[in-house]
Amino acid sequence: MTIERVGIIGAGQMGNGIAHVFALAGYDVLVNDINADALTAAVQRIDKNMERQVSRDLISADDKTAALRRIQTTTTLTNLGDTDLVIEAATERETIKTAIFEDLVPHLKANTILTSNTSSISITRLAARTDRPERFMGFHFMNPVPIMQLVELIRGIATDEATFKACEGVVARLGKTSTASEDFPAFIVNRILMPMINEAIYTLYEGVGSVKSIDTSLKLGANHPMGPLELADFIGLDTCLAIMNVLHDGLADTKYRPCPLLTKYVEAGWLGRKSKRGFYDYSGETPVPTR
Repeated sequence: MTIERVGIIGAGQMGNGIAHVFALAGYDVLVNDINADALTAAVQRIDKNMERQVSRDLISADDKTAALRRIQTTTTLTNLGDTDLVIEAATERETIKTAIFEDLVPHLKANTILTSNTSSISITRLAARTDRPERFMGFHFMNPVPIMQLVELIRGIATDEATFKACEGVVARLGKTSTASEDFPAFIVNRILMPMINEAIYTLYEGVGSVKSIDTSLKLGANHPMGPLELADFIGLDTCLAIMNVLHDGLADTKYRPCPLLTKYVEAGWLGRKSKRGFYDYSGETPVPTR
């Protein structure tokens, strides 16, 4: 399976990061989003992030110029039909993802590999809504994509070995490291990470510590680069809640019950950095704890 042209669905934080690393690795990239302004903003963000890499001597100015030339955008989903690999990086809602696949699949080449960047949703179930479950798998990048080295590769029950090997080769060409996960709720990273974040929110909810004391304790006591509440704001509290619900529903274990405080913050629209308020207030120059 020769992969040279890659389609990316979604121009948000994950989608633009995925486009960034693929373009630098020499792939031709076509980014799709229903919002033309989001596509413009994504290209601007990629330009800015690559310029930061140039300033740190991580890539050359010529590398940046060549990579940006490889990136094209479109608001028409069916334009991705001629790509060799499609990575869906839309909102973490199964109904949205399946609707996208149903619209796209009739326009794909027979040998195109279809993947999802989902952080928790069943790959087997998503694949079953397509015409190619054997050429469908999970392709889960970590955020921020240009910096984080890990990519989780998740086989669905029908994913064939050739598809897995092709995606494994793509990860190697990107200069990243892949791990193989079985198709269980939240896979490996979020199966371990999200309950820790949820427990930190319970610790705040029960008054054991303040936002500042909880984050300081984990940064200095466990040598974590970010505290769990700071990390939750960075990921997005709506995403954290969605993953906890997948774990709770999929594994039927009360230890995965989302903290009521997390639910309240999401109901209030306090989603973290992207809404300027979560466990920290981001409206000023320096984030300020909200509790």
